[in-house]
Amino acid sequence: MEHKTRIKGNVHYVGVNDRNKHRFEGMWPLPYGVSYNSYLIDDEMVALVDTVDICYFEVYLRKIKQVIGERPINYLIINHMEPDHSGSIRLIKQHYPEIIIVGNKQTFGMIEGFYGVTGEQYLVKEGDFLALGHHKLRFYMTPMVHWPEVMVTYDVTDKIVFSADAFGTYGTLDGGVIDTEMNVEHYWEEMIRYYSNIVGKYGSPVQRALQKLSGLDIQTICSTHGPVWREYASKAIDIYDRMSRYEGEEGVVIIYGSMYGNTEQMAEAIAASLADNGIKNIVMHNVSKSPSSYILKDVFKYKGVIVGSPTYSNQLFPEVEAVLSKIELREVKNRIFGYFGSFTWAGAAVKRLAAFGEKMKWETVGTPVEQKQGLSATKYEECLALGKEMAGKLKTINDKSNL
Repeated sequence: MEHKTRIKGNVHYVGVNDRNKHRFEGMWPLPYGVSYNSYLIDDEMVALVDTVDICYFEVYLRKIKQVIGERPINYLIINHMEPDHSGSIRLIKQHYPEIIIVGNKQTFGMIEGFYGVTGEQYLVKEGDFLALGHHKLRFYMTPMVHWPEVMVTYDVTDKIVFSADAFGTYGTLDGGVIDTEMNVEHYWEEMIRYYSNIVGKYGSPVQRALQKLSGLDIQTICSTHGPVWREYASKAIDIYDRMSRYEGEEGVVIIYGSMYGNTEQMAEAIAASLADNGIKNIVMHNVSKSPSSYILKDVFKYKGVIVGSPTYSNQLFPEVEAVLSKIELREVKNRIFGYFGSFTWAGAAVKRLAAFGEKMKWETVGTPVEQKQGLSATKYEECLALGKEMAGKLKTINDKSNL
């Protein structure tokens, strides 16, 4: 069984899969489940890198013992304190009472606060080394990717970076662990969704982390979620680089709410116009049906964002407002924005969408369309014009980027 856990040399995967949880962080759907990844370095001194959700501790401990038997674990390296990774610390400490916990100055207060665990600690700072024997580990602080205590551990010997949540994805590991052992296609969309949901607000810290790690010879990435990246390590880094720079692809996400179908007709007209004018990547989200997790993913993925809402009690449609608040929280930058709305007796939605675009500092294209009651022929043409303006702007941006 040991060969199935081996990442490289005496570095082993001892993580677990969670196919039972419906929503990550209580919010984000998990149609493919999620993995909680932990790694064991079986050297002269044994080191465990991060732990797993406490619900899976029995399985986790069995995997550890399948690699090292009854040998002790000398070090527990904590790259990230979120409970899906730190949840087993107390039980690991009970089973291995002499274990030394390795972390930075932010880590140890969280360990005591969450789990009441104290004992021998090994405090590391930027660039510090830890020798396990054959393996030499170096530590780099990467705060706010996406918690303040986050650090990454670089195995100088095998060129492996243990990256905490960075480069992670939703999705269980169904048989294989390393990207070369599986079809990874569905993980790329899940990586963008994971980034937009969990890390999206922290583009600047991600960029600082990428710059810090850019000088390392990284041959393998061991994240805390999803596949171990080896063949596609550079692609995973590139996705995080593009996402953290808010660099959208040519395409448009249309986000709308509609109570009786009138606002939806406007959205359909805009989408048809986008297609007629050469935009192939068009995604439409009815906010009453699409989970915000997937809407955020497409906002991060595409350059163009068009939002439509009916007026509801002199406000935005509540589900539209909820999605916009999530976008605003993530401080998404550099989007091209269009908007439209409808009302029956007193319009307010279009005015509020204008204020949202200004707050986000997005570039607005086209003339906003505001429809009173049913969609008229005149307003239909205005919707077509809005789609055409957005398409033209995106094509211009794409042409400039290809020069």
